[in-house]
Amino acid sequence: MNETIQLPPLRQRFFRRERRSVPRARGFADETLTGWGLAGWERTGDVLLCVSELVTNAVLHGVPPGRQLLVFLRWDGRVLRVEVHDSGGGEPRATAGEACAEGGRGLLLVTLLSDTWGVRQRELGKAVWCEFASESG
Repeated sequence: MNETIQLPPLRQRFFRRERRSVPRARGFADETLTGWGLAGWERTGDVLLCVSELVTNAVLHGVPPGRQLLVFLRWDGRVLRVEVHDSGGGEPRATAGEACAEGGRGLLLVTLLSDTWGVRQRELGKAVWCEFASESG
């Protein structure tokens, strides 16, 4: 029997400032999407790739040594929101020049795969977010 685990519509988890947090965060997102019954959703791969890119950016550029990042997922039945919170400064942006750089394509991919994305400043640091709308919503 293939049962869906009923998870709350909001999930979050802290991750360390280390490269292995990227696959761990992706696994957390995959587990969460499965629990919400979205494992077969046509946008699941896009969501997981965006989680990987946002967490990579936070690990490399947004989380000072000794601090952690927070991955936040919310599903309201129509829109899936992904947020990655870090305590670093600055405001990331996707630029056309990123496409030619070695690495550095993360926000360009997020721009192309998500419906919308942005940066929200927090008291300490920022939250970089993206959203994916469901066609049935």
